[in-house]
Amino acid sequence: MSLRDDQLATLKAAGKDFDYYNIANLDGIDHLPYSLKVLVENLVRNIDGANITDEHVKTLLDWDPNAEPSHEIQFTPSRVIMQDFTGVPCIVDLATMRDAVKDLGGDPEVINPQVQSDMVIDHSVQIDKYGIADAVQQNMDIEYQRNGERYQFLRWGQQAFKSFRVVPPGTGIIHQVNIEYLAKVVMSKAEANGNTLAYLDSCVGTDSHTTTENGLGVLGWGVGGIEAEAAMLGQPISMLVPRVVGFKLTGSIPEGVTATDVVLTITDMLRKHGVVGKFVEFYGEGIASVPLANRATIGNMGPEFGSTCGIFPIDNVTLDYLRLTGRSEEQVALVEAYAKANKLWGDASDPDYVEPQYSEYEELDLGTVVPSIAGPKRPQDRILLSEAKEMFEKTAPAYETEKTVKDPVAVSTDFRGDFDIENGDVVIASITSCTNTSNPSVMIAAGLIARNAHAKGLKPKPWVKTSLAPGSQVVADYLKAAGLQDDLDALGYQLVGFGCATCIGNSGPLLPEISEAINANDLTVTAVLSGNRNFEGRISPDVKMNYLASPPLVIAYALAGTMDFDFETQPLGTDADGNDVYLKDIWPTNSEVAAVVDGTVSREMFLKDYASVFDGDHRWKGLDVPEGELFAWNDKSTYVRKQTFFDGMKATPDPVADIHGARVLALLGDSVTTDHISPAGAFKASGPAGKYLTERGVEPKNFNSYGSRRGNHEIMVRGTFGNIRLRNQLLASVGEEVTPGGFTYDFLAKKPTTIFEASRDYIDNKVPLVVLAGKEYGTGSSRDWAAKGTVMLGVKAVITESFERIHRSNLIGMGVLPLQFPAGESYESLGLNGTETYDIAGVEKLNEGVTPKTVHVTATHEDGSKTEFDAVVRIDTPGEADYYRNGGILQYVLRNLMK
Repeated sequence: MSLRDDQLATLKAAGKDFDYYNIANLDGIDHLPYSLKVLVENLVRNIDGANITDEHVKTLLDWDPNAEPSHEIQFTPSRVIMQDFTGVPCIVDLATMRDAVKDLGGDPEVINPQVQSDMVIDHSVQIDKYGIADAVQQNMDIEYQRNGERYQFLRWGQQAFKSFRVVPPGTGIIHQVNIEYLAKVVMSKAEANGNTLAYLDSCVGTDSHTTTENGLGVLGWGVGGIEAEAAMLGQPISMLVPRVVGFKLTGSIPEGVTATDVVLTITDMLRKHGVVGKFVEFYGEGIASVPLANRATIGNMGPEFGSTCGIFPIDNVTLDYLRLTGRSEEQVALVEAYAKANKLWGDASDPDYVEPQYSEYEELDLGTVVPSIAGPKRPQDRILLSEAKEMFEKTAPAYETEKTVKDPVAVSTDFRGDFDIENGDVVIASITSCTNTSNPSVMIAAGLIARNAHAKGLKPKPWVKTSLAPGSQVVADYLKAAGLQDDLDALGYQLVGFGCATCIGNSGPLLPEISEAINANDLTVTAVLSGNRNFEGRISPDVKMNYLASPPLVIAYALAGTMDFDFETQPLGTDADGNDVYLKDIWPTNSEVAAVVDGTVSREMFLKDYASVFDGDHRWKGLDVPEGELFAWNDKSTYVRKQTFFDGMKATPDPVADIHGARVLALLGDSVTTDHISPAGAFKASGPAGKYLTERGVEPKNFNSYGSRRGNHEIMVRGTFGNIRLRNQLLASVGEEVTPGGFTYDFLAKKPTTIFEASRDYIDNKVPLVVLAGKEYGTGSSRDWAAKGTVMLGVKAVITESFERIHRSNLIGMGVLPLQFPAGESYESLGLNGTETYDIAGVEKLNEGVTPKTVHVTATHEDGSKTEFDAVVRIDTPGEADYYRNGGILQYVLRNLMK
């Protein structure tokens, strides 16, 4: 008997009996943080005697808060959620796996998600049209024109795969739809014995802000597409038991402060504290006064403060939100009964409450929070609103060059008339993103500030691109019900779409006259958005400085028209009587906001908007969708292509082999991120991806973005290592100029060329490739194409000083060997410059079921001399060794499913 059998018990909820795994009576459970109790339940429920054993559970129960992470466990998420940019490649892989199974003589229908998997199409809408009544409809029409092929493919997937659902375009943002509808908090499923099993909802997603669900008490975080695919196919995710930071919240938000100010303050604090790789858990009596929407706003910013998650426990606030958002009373009763039975109830005022032990502690009195923004390039760079003008004046000169014109530049437009623009002007002021639009308090505050500004005759400056892209249709409903949408419209904040929009760089073009003036005069203009990401170059190619702010402050900056502005001393304009109007004159009180929220946001809105959430509008229903268990690939498609990973795959893998005569494709420094490796954003006609499309008759204006074409591996491999800020030092090693971007030296052709073109030459001549790099290789967002593109370029091994955990795992998942230089060594200290050829011996030990701790690397210099060292093999678990032996995680899963 295992713990799994011992802990099976019966739970009564809403008049029904449920099986569940009782963890409340396990020794050591009381002192554990809520998030680790979730992992205990996950382990107990999934014990299989191999990957997960009783010993793993006991190790977790014996967790030492002060210890550094060292224990590896397997986390098996209950659900997977995807957005369309990152999700399309997952479905392409599943569709290709079906073809591979058929080619091997099996039944293609064995390939289905093994857990509930949902995709929300929210990343493709761009703000092409704004400031007009039907902007949302026009933008959706353009979205379907651009993305019709992808959407046809996803419609096919919706009907072809079991346990896979698609939320069509125009519904909302993935994370808001997740917390408002998809998340269950406690899940249930029918068992073979006729009983119903209740178990904890947990969910990983192919978007870093999956952590929004942490506000509901659902444990989950963003993962790479490769990990997501593995989870969809029932494979556990390998992780170290983390340190857990306890964050105590006390007090209440003061007048004039928003939830956005709170999250920017918490982000600032936790970045300074250092929480990368750790769990953050909010606790204490103070959390009972933190509304669920604020909890979700805090959880959403987990990637910005750097932690794996930022979670709240289940309590009465959770139950109230579930009721508000239309969950059934039976579901609410199950969540309450389950949480209380398994010691997951987080009410600190309960007599039986035991305060968890944490590895580290932080505390914030909410009463001390003041209005803030963050920028100009990182979400953790918080600025007090009272100091914003002064800070802008300090930082702006760094963005100016000798070409920057200091005087105002005249602009003449048909859409917005004639005006002057100058350095510091706000050219984008966008209410967007899951951070804030899931929070009625800040959205209503924005509506009220619009109403007050409109009443006083104030207008945004004509050079400001204004937009409102809510996270769900419920937001549009309550703004309309409160009569606030009319006031937002009057200020140019018409609805432009329901999607991520500005926050992911889909802000759309500025007016051509404005864009031309900015670029011709090298002006340093700014963007203000209510999102969570403001990295350089992300929001608009015309904008150098980006600031995060609450939705009401976004409108305030649109009225001011410049970042060079002090809201305390400078008026926003004058009213009809000629009186100066300051921000304090139009800012709503907390009680005014609360009254409107309480009077308009209703359960009925959620029930109505989510009643047909998977159906879509006439555009979605009108798509011409192929039928059948296998997808009818179109060889002429430039969006969706059958993957090549399974070409020639056998039912039994070939033995892994040592690597001989490898050449260096890229010689890179420290902190090379997945953003440097993985293709993202727009691309030029002159690059490999642009040439590929041009040759197929696609005009540059229709290129769309790498993100929208992630289902076409031919595009993605041509953009891998193509980031304009990547510097391949291999060029310097051979005496060539280091051209930023995807360039290298081809030792066969003896010339500089693109990384893609060099890789084709090496592959044609059967020359394996390696990448050499420094510390922290692969940090950044978890991106599947950083690993997929690497293997498709012919790279067999990556040798670094250290890896980021997820990218290391993803490389193995694609059959690439991650190696580290000996401790304290680097390619510089070993005298390597990338001109050598490389032999790697000892890999073949893996065929014997043994993972070697090191392999022997011999680097042969051009003069025939050799440098030899033992590289550390970063295959860290038995499961990873299985993946590598099979040529990758997808091949491993496919072979197992066929068995």
